[in-house]
Amino acid sequence: MQSEGAYIPTLNQNMEKYIVSARKYRPTTFATVVGQQALTSTLKNAIDTNRLAHAYLFCGSRGVGKTSCARIFAKTINCTNRTSEGEACNECDSCRQFNENRSMNILELDAASNNSVDDIRQLCEQVVVPPTTGRYRVFIVDEVHMLSSAAFNAFLKTLEEPPEHAVFILATTEKHKILPTILSRCQIYDFKRITIDDMVDHLRKVADREGYTTEDEALNVIAQKADGAMRDALSIFDQVAASTRGKITYEATIKNLNVLDHSYYNRLLDAFVGSDVPTALLIYKEIREKGFDSQFFINGLAQYLRDLAVSSSPATAHLVEATEQVRCQLAERSAKLHPTFLYKAMELCNSADFNFRQASNKQFLVELTLIKLCQLLSPSPDNSGEDVGHLKPLTAGAPAASVSGTPQTQVPAAAPTQPQPAPQPVSTGYVSKFTHNPQPKPIAASKPRQSISSSLNEFSLSKLKQTMATENASPKNQTPDNPASQPAQTVVKEFTDADVERIWPIVLERAQFGPMMSSVFSQARPVAKGGNIYTLTIATEMQASLAEKEIDRLQKDMRKELQNDGFRFEIEVMTGELPKNLRTDDRVLSDLIEEHPGLKQFIDKYQLRRM
Repeated sequence: MQSEGAYIPTLNQNMEKYIVSARKYRPTTFATVVGQQALTSTLKNAIDTNRLAHAYLFCGSRGVGKTSCARIFAKTINCTNRTSEGEACNECDSCRQFNENRSMNILELDAASNNSVDDIRQLCEQVVVPPTTGRYRVFIVDEVHMLSSAAFNAFLKTLEEPPEHAVFILATTEKHKILPTILSRCQIYDFKRITIDDMVDHLRKVADREGYTTEDEALNVIAQKADGAMRDALSIFDQVAASTRGKITYEATIKNLNVLDHSYYNRLLDAFVGSDVPTALLIYKEIREKGFDSQFFINGLAQYLRDLAVSSSPATAHLVEATEQVRCQLAERSAKLHPTFLYKAMELCNSADFNFRQASNKQFLVELTLIKLCQLLSPSPDNSGEDVGHLKPLTAGAPAASVSGTPQTQVPAAAPTQPQPAPQPVSTGYVSKFTHNPQPKPIAASKPRQSISSSLNEFSLSKLKQTMATENASPKNQTPDNPASQPAQTVVKEFTDADVERIWPIVLERAQFGPMMSSVFSQARPVAKGGNIYTLTIATEMQASLAEKEIDRLQKDMRKELQNDGFRFEIEVMTGELPKNLRTDDRVLSDLIEEHPGLKQFIDKYQLRRM
């Protein structure tokens, strides 16, 4: 029981009712629509020139302004005193009725909950009623793709030949679900996703009106979280503002939205560059302890590496959806990284994401990926070409430093006691007459091929020579049997054509190609051209292009067996009469025509050609 004289709080009737920002700042004119300038300009021009269609289809992702533009369009075409900019006056009877939600000329139907034939029939019955004020009755059907097939068919006749006073505006997020017969009767307007810059600018204006203090980095995080939807951005903005009492800072935003901060990715990148596996694993443990999903983390890391890759060039920097300050920071970091490292790192992250669902131990999968990322810039102990260990950050002449700018300790290589003669150039690649670029390719190590593209695994010959010279000059190799002044020797043992003919089948069997490539190479025999060059004649250009991708491996095995590093292959395409046992496409077609004479008449009649 309430004691006497106790104070009972009562609701202040004069207190202003709170309205969420998505409703409070909903566009009311074409000028206030965010990020759709080209589309709103087209609609205004159509109104000014009195070239109105009887049916429109507004399609696009959620929260981009489809329904808002439909309401603004309906209000403007009924305005009797439009402004010089083509906007509604908000003073005439029609505008006042619309603003007070009592206009009888604008009817909205939610097709998600009214998708039956009876609902559409009731709508069609209202179409024949003329407007009470103004010139048009506008029917806005939201989420029109939810209508049933029967409802669409019932709507067709009315949509095709409506009364002169009727205008239909259909809105949908899934245009592909609408019948083609409906699409053909409408003018289609595609709404684009709101850009990060447009959302940040609009959120800043809302914050100024509300008296909030903001940081651009915080607004950028909110815009990225909204994923192109202005309505979602305003909802997230209200959530952060309520949590911080109007002081929207970057730290408070990422904490409130549980966003993985870029500082984690920056630290991980420093660990990758420094080949610091323990640090990378500890950072991943810290991220897991904060409650972040492992797949969300690996996708975020892939996106971060992608942003680094595209920000490295001014031509593609605009592809990064971030503020100008963030773009500059990414460009500064990417300038210190070799592009091949970024491409290889992105491929590892993509592979981890692809295998994540099937992995029984998902934590181990992510940790293994981080270990591989840390080893990308570590030199291979056997000078292997299966990594990018020699692709150091692009800072020529400067000591190695972390991407964040912190210098790292660099141990100088031991200098040779005597000047060493430059090693003689070694012929390492085969010369192909099939390709347009006859330059020799860099030699790759004789390791088993992986599924990774060979272009990411090759490194320059000059780097290999430099590494070999450095290793020969190091103190550990300065023994009486291997003096520092002795340069690396190239194996040049003599061999004969008989040796090549004897070793070639052994190398093919060891390569273990698939059926197609085994057939291609089994029909090719190495023919001496002169010196250490041997020619492989391939039947067709298509087979030659496939053979070029595998010839490096065969060439390296032949050098190993012959003990001669000067051996190399050339690929030529057969130009004369093809062997009888070679079933090319042309021969298959000619055999079919010979067996079935009517096939030639059929081909000529319909002017068919082989693709």
